[in-house]
Amino acid sequence: MQKLIEKANTLMEALPYIRRFSGKTIVIKYGGHAMADEALKESFALDVILLKSLGINPVVVHGGGPQINETLKRYGIVSEFVKGMRVTDAATMAVVEMVLTGQVNKEVVGYLNQHGGRAVGLSGKDGSLLLCEKLLQEVKREDGTSERVDIGFVGDVVKVNQELIQTLEHGKFLPVIAPIGVGEHGESYNVNADLVAGRVAGALKAEKLILLTDVEGVKDRDGRLLSSITRDDVPRLIDDGVITGGMIPKVSCCVDALAEGVKKAHIIDGRVQHAILLEIFTDVGVGTEFK
Repeated sequence: MQKLIEKANTLMEALPYIRRFSGKTIVIKYGGHAMADEALKESFALDVILLKSLGINPVVVHGGGPQINETLKRYGIVSEFVKGMRVTDAATMAVVEMVLTGQVNKEVVGYLNQHGGRAVGLSGKDGSLLLCEKLLQEVKREDGTSERVDIGFVGDVVKVNQELIQTLEHGKFLPVIAPIGVGEHGESYNVNADLVAGRVAGALKAEKLILLTDVEGVKDRDGRLLSSITRDDVPRLIDDGVITGGMIPKVSCCVDALAEGVKKAHIIDGRVQHAILLEIFTDVGVGTEFK
């Protein structure tokens, strides 16, 4: 009986959050270990489908770096990276688009539908969803000055066609977006999935942006999780070396999303089963919250 009471208490804890977020949009970036482990894939699918069944509108943006690496290796194409961004020539772009839209996107859509969802797969080229321009990566020279480097077909999202996503939401469908953008001349662009998730969340004025990662969240110098960070804290934390490396673009994505009207952004550990539900429906939450 005590276990049943505890389950009832859990539902009661979730009730105010269900009321608060009903009818709202939550953008989820799906990537990392959560895409590779079968138990975590099922946990993710069930979390997203539960959100939809409760009247919340999840929008999924997925990555696919490991799958791209594996396919490029099979084709004998060697990748180079500049500040974490893959240098994308025409041959690499063809593989990236094939993998993200033809393989990974369909796998995510299929898995969600297999578990009872009504998912629809999209790339940024569908309905001109993600209009992009070339992203020039800024790098420092040995003399301390910096220059902007052309790294090929790598894009920055300049406009999101949110009407397409909203149409799917109104039809009770679940959009699943591959991070491929389109340029003004119809050319394809490889776009960082975190960046896409942030831009989509901003365009939709989403209630939340959630980035699933392979770490617990942002930690301080002593390794303790920082459960909450304000937008104004971020520059100081970067200068102090608390936020470093690959966490910087993720944090920047969260900050940009807040500036564009997203209510809150979260970096959470996708290796934890039902991490999405724990973040949204519990008082304590998990990971790091940006507000």
